[in-house]
Amino acid sequence: MLASMFSRGLSRASTSLLLPKSRILRPMSSTHGMKGFVGSTPGGSAAPSPKVSMVLELRDKPGALHEVLKYFWKYDLNITRIESRPKTLNALGEARFDFFVDFESPSKTAPAVSALLASLESMTTKALILDEKDVNWFPRHLSELDLIANRTLDAGADLESDHPGFNDETYRSRRAELARVAQEYVWNEPIPRIDYTADEVATWGAVWDRMEDLLQKHACLEYKKAYESMKEHCGYSRTSIPQQQDITDFLLSKTGFRMRPVAGLLSSRDFLNGLAFRTFFSTQYIRHHSMPLYTPEPDICHELLGHAPMFADPDFADFSQEIGLASLGASDEDVQKLAWCYWHSVEFGLCKEGDENKAYGAGLLSSFGELEYACAPYRPAGGTDDRPTIKPWDPAVASVQEFPITTYQPVYFLAESLNDAKSKMRTFCEGLQKPFLSRHNPNTDEIWVDRPVKRSVGVPDNADQEGVA
Repeated sequence: MLASMFSRGLSRASTSLLLPKSRILRPMSSTHGMKGFVGSTPGGSAAPSPKVSMVLELRDKPGALHEVLKYFWKYDLNITRIESRPKTLNALGEARFDFFVDFESPSKTAPAVSALLASLESMTTKALILDEKDVNWFPRHLSELDLIANRTLDAGADLESDHPGFNDETYRSRRAELARVAQEYVWNEPIPRIDYTADEVATWGAVWDRMEDLLQKHACLEYKKAYESMKEHCGYSRTSIPQQQDITDFLLSKTGFRMRPVAGLLSSRDFLNGLAFRTFFSTQYIRHHSMPLYTPEPDICHELLGHAPMFADPDFADFSQEIGLASLGASDEDVQKLAWCYWHSVEFGLCKEGDENKAYGAGLLSSFGELEYACAPYRPAGGTDDRPTIKPWDPAVASVQEFPITTYQPVYFLAESLNDAKSKMRTFCEGLQKPFLSRHNPNTDEIWVDRPVKRSVGVPDNADQEGVA
């Protein structure tokens, strides 16, 4: 659950299923590398290959780069990235080009690297081996989500004084119990099944009853298709709270997405990093039974009714992973931009269906008041005569569009389709100044990066030294 902007208690508690707003926060197939082939990537190796980076300065003449590259072939050094810089002139007015090259090698002092440098000495005006780039820590394998899943911004069971369950010791004890279940979860184990109480099921049923008709009217077709299928395969009903493992099994068969239990709110960076692995951090607790149509935080009604069905759609799943991959190692500034894009899309996004605007964002799909307010053409809607501003989906605009967390959104972004939302998000992510390019290998659940990096900033307390390299 992404935190920096969540925790929502709407002032219109009587008319809206108050959604917590605090979770803010390409897929690319691998190809088998060819020795010395520019842009090659690993194809399902057991572990990421160590890489060395270097910069070459070449004279501007025909065939200069070709002459250099043949030595990578000669010494069996596989290039994974090559990037040029604009031509410059030296003090004598001679044109020069800089090329940055990454290649696979066990170390920068390996014999093949030394031989390469010796061979290039007479052919280049500069040939330097670069040190690893220090970047913000990010998980390289699905198992490393264990290192961040418990870095919650609250204790999971701790409640604010204005929480409906603050003075209910039974509810607080239950929250603590569910927090322990999430904290003890390990990535390669089945998600524990929760035996929900009669009060919890009744609360779920109250929300279900209030949302059912509105979802049929205002949810996008992709949501409704998945929602109906999950009633059949995942135990969705007004008298049964679905289990995360059943949802995971269903989503894995559709799009490769999975749920992962979490005790409380995560930072934007940690939450978005999970999406890179097609993993959604989800709570397992439910709002207090005394106010079933209100919650000041994300709970299973928001997660399972709002988010989970959308992950069964391939375009939406790819869209979500796009944001996640872009967050890996990103600067704090870019993480905020991505989190705000997430807010205006995954949480509160709209898409066109004919002449109508439909919801695909979970914040709308789990809030009866705001769903009607955002999508209904009539007024009053959602308990108000006000109308929101609808802007075309543009991640560059959404990434800087401020928003409230205690009222309905004054601005929504409308995509032409989920595919349109994904395409524009991909273009936006490609334009960010990332320290490296990354790809997720779905066969090994590893992240491949195109250059040597050292994950030295914000390292989890429980990470060993291998978790930094």
